[in-house]
Amino acid sequence: MAEIQIKNVAKRFGSYQALHDINLTIADQEFMVLLGASGCGKSTLLRIIAGLETQSTGEVWIGGRRIDHLPPKDRGIAMVFQNYAVFPHLTVFENIGFGLRMQKLPNDQVTRRVQRTAELMHIEQLLKRYSGELSGGQRQRVAVARALAMEPDVILMDEPLSNLDALLRLEMRAELKGVLAESNTTAIYVTHDQVEAMSLADRISVMHQGRIVQAASPVEVYRNPAERFVAGFIGNPPMNFLPAVNSGNGQWTVAGRSLPGPQSAAGNLDFAIRPEDLRIASEGLTARVRLVEPLGAHLLVTCDVEGTMFRAILDSDMAIRAGDHLTLAPMQDRIRWFDPETTRSVA
Repeated sequence: MAEIQIKNVAKRFGSYQALHDINLTIADQEFMVLLGASGCGKSTLLRIIAGLETQSTGEVWIGGRRIDHLPPKDRGIAMVFQNYAVFPHLTVFENIGFGLRMQKLPNDQVTRRVQRTAELMHIEQLLKRYSGELSGGQRQRVAVARALAMEPDVILMDEPLSNLDALLRLEMRAELKGVLAESNTTAIYVTHDQVEAMSLADRISVMHQGRIVQAASPVEVYRNPAERFVAGFIGNPPMNFLPAVNSGNGQWTVAGRSLPGPQSAAGNLDFAIRPEDLRIASEGLTARVRLVEPLGAHLLVTCDVEGTMFRAILDSDMAIRAGDHLTLAPMQDRIRWFDPETTRSVA
């Protein structure tokens, strides 16, 4: 069992508070993604789990054992970094087996583990090559294979695909998820790329300014963001926002139109809708088209709604030009409402 428990972990660098009282439980064999913009604290948290940083307060437990006082080599973890860190003077076989040699394992056990992980990563035909003979994607596979060969309780990955081109990232994402599921390893993956997070994760922990603002499944984070930050960060393009004024009896005025909304909210709210949840209709929000971007199967239409930028994803066969006026109707069950003061979701 390799359940990870992060209890009240905080980290301060001088006067700068990098992490604020982080509490998170990651189930055995779960694939957890830490997602957030640069500087949100996700890599700092990963390095604390790895033992490369020391928390200011709090505890880290793996498999029911407190490990934050142990050196990295005794924590039962392996780590894959953003840069491949593949030794140029060693063959692929020697790179994958490096950690096993350091543990002084017998030769037959080293060979067996190297061969198995190389087959998992589809690089068994490259075992005799040196890193200079490999592509970037192949080197990244070697780095992942080296970590998996250690048969760790936990594997930590710090933006391991960010140096690859788009096609290789797509290929590696598919392989990585399958390989980790097969290896029965608990994984924590750090990224700022929401597509990676949505496609890989069992759960996503969205981080902002040193805090976890929501930890949930990819579908839950996308459809029911807990905070306005999550709604504006997840999705490409992200959610649209407009101010909503309470007009009584559960009705809210949004850009001059009356829409049903939360009954219990007393003050004003922020109305939010995703671009793909808008339809052209006879009644709805009046929008003036500013830009039309054809994106193959659909159009990304950027509009102006009462001075606020507003985006809609519409069918590509629609004849829409800059300067046109559209009436956009939001799908009622996809509308979300946020308290402008607390930024928390109210519905």
